[in-house]
Amino acid sequence: MTEERKLDGKNLVGPIMRQGALAKAVMEAAEIDNPDRDILVEDQVAYVRIQAEGEMVLQRETIEEMLGKPFKMSELEVEMASFAGRISTEANSVRFYFINRV
Repeated sequence: MTEERKLDGKNLVGPIMRQGALAKAVMEAAEIDNPDRDILVEDQVAYVRIQAEGEMVLQRETIEEMLGKPFKMSELEVEMASFAGRISTEANSVRFYFINRV
């Protein structure tokens, strides 16, 4: 995981999470579910920005594994202060993406 580093790209997408156990699980899941992408983490004390360039997918199963307990994707929205890009949610995954690249 690449921490406290900014990409030059303008197409960064991903969740902005309130600090806590779920934010840590999402950081780890982002790495596992997106092996071909650099995952950038910007820790702002009260919240954490988790980003990738162009697209990021998070799987419910991976988040559950990182949390060590059952998890519903709807719980992500409760702890997500905001997000960058567009979002597509399913029962078992969430996808952050851009349609048009800058």
